[in-house]
Amino acid sequence: MTRMPTLNSPFLLGFDEIERALDRVARAPSDGYPPYNIERLAKSAHEPERLRITLALAGFTRQQLEITLEERQLIIRGRQQDDKDRIYLHRGIAARQFQRAFLLAEGMQVLGADLTNGLLVIDLARPEPEKVIRKIEISTLG
Repeated sequence: MTRMPTLNSPFLLGFDEIERALDRVARAPSDGYPPYNIERLAKSAHEPERLRITLALAGFTRQQLEITLEERQLIIRGRQQDDKDRIYLHRGIAARQFQRAFLLAEGMQVLGADLTNGLLVIDLARPEPEKVIRKIEISTLG
């Protein structure tokens, strides 16, 4: 079965990359762990408008977390090891691994990350694009 492109308007030229990004996001597995919030922080006198991703990572240390930016994709990985010396009578908190990925728009910048009280906070900013107006001269062929 042939897949119909979602951005097939003749007025949308050069949006192939966006369509591929939407396909990649639609196919990404999502098991819901770890839970996360995304919030918009208003522009202030000192900072541009920002986005903040907050992940609930109780039990993870800084050393067990890795944040990378790979081709406009923000990837957060967590790795915990089972403590073999412990003997559990009940095990309700699992040591687990996870990977959570966020596809970032062109120009998005990662400002920083902080882990406090089991919450990993990552701040992102999108700088204001400069407005470019350029006159195109019409030449005559012939």
